[in-house]
Amino acid sequence: MPAKSGAQQKAAGAALSAKRGNTKVGDLQGAAKDMYDSMSEKELEEMAGTSRRDKPEHEN
Repeated sequence: MPAKSGAQQKAAGAALSAKRGNTKVGDLQGAAKDMYDSMSEKELEEMAGTSRRDKPEHEN
């Protein structure tokens, strides 16, 4: 599932980094922490790999 906003894409990237062991899970906050707990690495890859071009920073 592609990200719907730039913020969602960034949060998925942070969660993916923690899943892969590149950052500490304790450093995650908000949506990134929720995504880490509820999504697989593959799902996070798909969302984090979404282009931010023509996407709002935050979805209304």
